[in-house]
Amino acid sequence: MLDVLIIAPHPDDAEIGMGGSIALLKAEGQRVGILELTDGEPTPLGSREIRQREAEAASRVLGIEWRRCLGLPNRSVQHTLDARHAVAGVIREVRPKMIFVPYWVDAHPDHVAATQLVEAARFWAKLTKTDMPGEPHWVRHIYYYFSLHLRAPEQPSFVLDISNHIETKIQAVKCFDSQVGQRREGTSILDDLRTRARYWGWTIGSSYGEPFASREPIGLTGLSSLIV
Repeated sequence: MLDVLIIAPHPDDAEIGMGGSIALLKAEGQRVGILELTDGEPTPLGSREIRQREAEAASRVLGIEWRRCLGLPNRSVQHTLDARHAVAGVIREVRPKMIFVPYWVDAHPDHVAATQLVEAARFWAKLTKTDMPGEPHWVRHIYYYFSLHLRAPEQPSFVLDISNHIETKIQAVKCFDSQVGQRREGTSILDDLRTRARYWGWTIGSSYGEPFASREPIGLTGLSSLIV
């Protein structure tokens, strides 16, 4: 059983999008798992074996004990009934309280399809009288993390303070050397991630932050937890 399930189209998406928040959740004692829809291959410098080793290394950095690859085709993720059935089955198995998925607008087609797929699977997971494994389960909360593919300003619903966990995020992303090891025009993806986290931290008056969106209202029991 998990408290939080993060669903990523490819290995490294969860770490890039919300690695600091994963470390924060783990520090709070939450049970966190990552479901990758694809193995992320082919890529220029990667292989299935390399990507799996990288994901395992990142899991050790973050303290993730549950991680699985669903085995959908990379570059061709589609919202099919079979794929929906498979994702819903995982949701019914691990029974999370909340799910994180990529933001619904993105330049990467796999990310857009993944979001549509997971939203539908979230609904399917609660159905009765079905051939899906496990008992019906309704995930109360679904939130959306942002990727690096769309060069457009994010419009988050909230920002999590990851000031105490930025270095853990960077170390986790560094595990995916086949994907982030190359430099681009004098800067690196790791530089970009730190800069973006610093910006979002600035927006909430902290050192580093990660932005998230929500389609649904976010309920509060009080205002004491708000950063001022």
